[in-house]
Amino acid sequence: MTDYQYTQDLPFSTPPRRVVSLVPSMTESLFELGMGGRLVGRTQYCVHPFGQVERLSSVGGTKNPDIEAICALQPDLIIANQEENRREDVQALTAAGLTVWVTFPQSVRQAFNLLWTIMYAFEQPDHSESVRQIERLADVLELLERDKPCRVFTPIWNAPLMTFNAGTFAHDLLRVCGGQNIFADRDQRYPQVTLGEVEAGQPDVILLPSEPYAFTEGHIALFETLDTPASREGRVRLVEGSLLTWHGTRIARALLTLPGMLCPSADVD
Repeated sequence: MTDYQYTQDLPFSTPPRRVVSLVPSMTESLFELGMGGRLVGRTQYCVHPFGQVERLSSVGGTKNPDIEAICALQPDLIIANQEENRREDVQALTAAGLTVWVTFPQSVRQAFNLLWTIMYAFEQPDHSESVRQIERLADVLELLERDKPCRVFTPIWNAPLMTFNAGTFAHDLLRVCGGQNIFADRDQRYPQVTLGEVEAGQPDVILLPSEPYAFTEGHIALFETLDTPASREGRVRLVEGSLLTWHGTRIARALLTLPGMLCPSADVD
């Protein structure tokens, strides 16, 4: 896969037994799907599930993996992500004769499809019912009738202030949970925006994630100065960033948490 492009075709035909994950959400998912025993390496950002990932060899970061360390582990599969990992690193691993699977789910449905593909390709369907239950919850949330759209602004970076458009997993997750991304129609995947544009968008809720940029209580005060329904009604809130951006089994936590952080009509008992 030297062109570093996501494809639906799997780059392997037999269930992998020695896996290096360069994607934190996939590391967690493999453990939660009962396949943690196949992992031999992870990035320093693969911190979940705590208490289990520590036994794995650390192979650097998502953007600067240690190619030699990965090769030394002799994996039969490396899991990467088109957005989280660099093209040159994937190409270097491929040139070393290793098999790299580049994933890239951009919606909740595609994230579920990836989980099903993993269970099928790894020939380990033990947790199929758990995934079905998460899917059912997503279906219920998507079908809920709401009084009006809950307009949401969620930045992913500060200075410059950046957010995401409709082509992203985070956007689709918010949509399923009852949120309407006020910058969905921007051409850029991760557009820069101004505080004035945020105010003009009149969000009902502003969610400030802990990653990739770590927003804090101090940023709540900044956004509360804007003339928006979110600031007037006390709905500028900090949120665990992985709930918005980690596809995989963490979707279950997101579906149980995010609706209650949006408008009251989107609350789920």
